[in-house]
Amino acid sequence: MTKYNAVTPDIVAELKTLVGEKYVYTEEDKLEKYSHDEVTDPHYIKQPEVVVLPANTEEVAEIIKLANRASLPVVPRGAGTGLACAAVPFKGGIVLSLERMNQILEIDTENMFMVTQPGVTTEEVQKAANEKGYLYAGDPCSGDSSFIGGNIATNAGGNKAVKYGVTRNQVAGLELVTPVGEVVMLGGKLKKDASGYSLMNLVIGSEGTLGVVTKIYLKLVALPKVTMNLLAIFRDLDSAIGLAPKLMGAGISPVCVEFMDNASIQCVEEFLREKLPHSADGYYIIVQIAGDNEELLEDQCVTIDEMATENGAVEVLVADPAVIWKARKAYAEADRARSLVFSMEDIVVPVNKIPETVTYIAELSKKYKVAIHCCGHAGDGNIHANILKEQYSEQQWEEILPAVQEAIYSKVYEAGGKLSGEHGIGYKRVKALAKYANPVEIEMMKAVKIALDPNLIMNPGKIIEMV
Repeated sequence: MTKYNAVTPDIVAELKTLVGEKYVYTEEDKLEKYSHDEVTDPHYIKQPEVVVLPANTEEVAEIIKLANRASLPVVPRGAGTGLACAAVPFKGGIVLSLERMNQILEIDTENMFMVTQPGVTTEEVQKAANEKGYLYAGDPCSGDSSFIGGNIATNAGGNKAVKYGVTRNQVAGLELVTPVGEVVMLGGKLKKDASGYSLMNLVIGSEGTLGVVTKIYLKLVALPKVTMNLLAIFRDLDSAIGLAPKLMGAGISPVCVEFMDNASIQCVEEFLREKLPHSADGYYIIVQIAGDNEELLEDQCVTIDEMATENGAVEVLVADPAVIWKARKAYAEADRARSLVFSMEDIVVPVNKIPETVTYIAELSKKYKVAIHCCGHAGDGNIHANILKEQYSEQQWEEILPAVQEAIYSKVYEAGGKLSGEHGIGYKRVKALAKYANPVEIEMMKAVKIALDPNLIMNPGKIIEMV
């Protein structure tokens, strides 16, 4: 295993020379917020040795070169909204925060691209696009706070992925500081590119293990003139989940098809202190459609209503988007208020395997007597299953959680699924990926890592463990 050096006072002094004394943190009170992401389990918290905030690509490159010379790990960090501990410095070294690189550099309306630095929030990108009459289609639930660079790092999905795809589908180019401190442009303002290996797409989703993204070229699309939201409410799990694959095969092309189980609905209702329809026994499917032809969309609403009713819906409502999306996006926050420690699983399966997978998870909840709240992107097979610690002692939790996770992961891979649809592997799922992924796939990842990061300084211990 690679041995790294500790950060010395001389290293700290050199970092201060590179970026300015004001932007190098070593004080305990400043370091704390960089010791974790949104995972609150104490096992996944580690205080950094030093945090540095570069202002531009050149400073990032010099920090990476310094880290190579001194054999120091570098952990790139965005807003800290991740859910797999990818931005936590478990092996020490330098946390490289991109929060100062927070400018939208250009909105090219002729070619329909936006160029940004990595520290811009997703919501800021969306608003800037909307103001010009365009749509940036990336829409993770954490969009109000997550950085666009973090979306790149995890290949974030979100609510609009059914129609528009995940973050990878929204990106045309990246400026990258490589693991040895070189600067390269991958892609650009291009609609297509067949010029060799797709290195840009290799970097997207690599969670900071293959370099630091310092500039991003985002695709913009036409802003739909009309958007409609429907809420279909069911009394049982099978009927609700069973609607999703039927909708996807109906030729409607929804923007999103979201699912909330009854436990999630009740938890969100309690957290928001706002009454939700049929919260006592309802299961939700939220469908959004969008386009320019209002009459056509109304016809699609009728079709969705009929399909939901045929599948057992007790009511289909034209939903108030402010209410229903507030409830959907509060899912994780509501669970955190219920149980400070919980494990959010991010499994993904083929769409037609959603019903049996969610039903299986519900059975596990009863078997292990542990609360598991399911919610997610039913239109693309991405299920978030939050396993809540609640009343269990630390010892009980350390027995129950691995057993539940192993049962879930085994079922998911049996169904042709994967460990993560959009949150990434990070540190949290390294051992699970090594266990469930094809060994050839793991060896290919290791070969890429060694080729691009010969000193293994970039975010070590994340995605794969190099031994």
